Amino acid sequence: MIRAWVRPSILDFEPYSSAFQKKLRRAHSKKIYIVRSLAEPMRIVKLLVLVLFLQSCDAQPQEKINGVSYVGSRQKVTEGNIHPLVSINANYASVMPFGFIRSLDNPNIIYNTQRQWYGETREGAKQYIDMLRTKGIKIMLKPQIWIWRGEFTGYLSMKTEEDWKVLEDSYRAFILEYAELAEETQTEIYCIGTELEQFIVNRPEFWNKLIKDIKAVYNGKLTYAANWDEYKRVPFWNKLDYVGVDAYFPVSESKTPSKEEALKGWEPWKKELQSVSEKAGKPILFAEFGYRSVDYAGKEPWRSDRSMNIVNLEAQSNLSKALFESVWGEDWFAGGFIWKWFIDHQSAGGSDNPRFTPQNKPTEDVIRSHYSSYR
Repeated sequence: MIRAWVRPSILDFEPYSSAFQKKLRRAHSKKIYIVRSLAEPMRIVKLLVLVLFLQSCDAQPQEKINGVSYVGSRQKVTEGNIHPLVSINANYASVMPFGFIRSLDNPNIIYNTQRQWYGETREGAKQYIDMLRTKGIKIMLKPQIWIWRGEFTGYLSMKTEEDWKVLEDSYRAFILEYAELAEETQTEIYCIGTELEQFIVNRPEFWNKLIKDIKAVYNGKLTYAANWDEYKRVPFWNKLDYVGVDAYFPVSESKTPSKEEALKGWEPWKKELQSVSEKAGKPILFAEFGYRSVDYAGKEPWRSDRSMNIVNLEAQSNLSKALFESVWGEDWFAGGFIWKWFIDHQSAGGSDNPRFTPQNKPTEDVIRSHYSSYR
């Protein structure tokens, strides 16, 4: 007859035989909870069953955010567009509406216009979210800024106080509109900005107030997508739920890095990521990660210029394997979103494509395999 569920102490071991005491002490050292019963053989059987059960639980990988960055298109998303996502075992998609700025010192954000692609607007983002939900895909809504000619958003900075005020008002309206959409659609994660270092450095109080304003309208989890060389300096991680990182860390200078070389290249970054996570008390989320399928893809993974056009599928595959093996199994790591995934899968990527997308390349199978282990 079972008397109670208890955690064993050393005193509990005394009434039992010498052999059974050893088993109990081993269980106690692993903090295993056991069942005490009146008959010792039954106790042994139940203990062994429980140990096997706990070991089987420990053997199951922790569920992760297995995401893709779902690129906005001119068209609406159909059920057929989502099947390729399901086939790679993705459980999350980052939906990315856009606002546009004319220059690095222009304070006005233009968004939700007829000139934008459908998937970059509020209406399009909602349609994408609704369709992805039909296949059980969870959502991170990630409104982003695009500066004319692809200027780096981290350098966005105003020259006058008046322009800073205009930018603050413009960005607040932009980000709160999508926070309301995130709440309306019960989006799991909302990203409050992407690679805006100078904006944050120059206007820290604005960002503290903005986070409060967002929380007044949205009840889900929050992150910010900091660039790989910025995330250590973000001052408001304690107000968010994830330390968001665009993980373009340099890990190799080789033309075609081996997986082993890339694993070694990840070692210092892993230590740094874990340290930041522990200091912030928040898990790391790769808001973006991935490599181009080109020579030297691990040297400066953030580069997107078209002068890098020598296709190297092996480099992309090896680097992706090393990234997964380096961080995906870590307790401090929540998961991430591959950059990037186009809705028209059939025509995306391919063996002659030098861009980031893994679609219709060997790396697609790498992602499928790793995502299947962390569902």
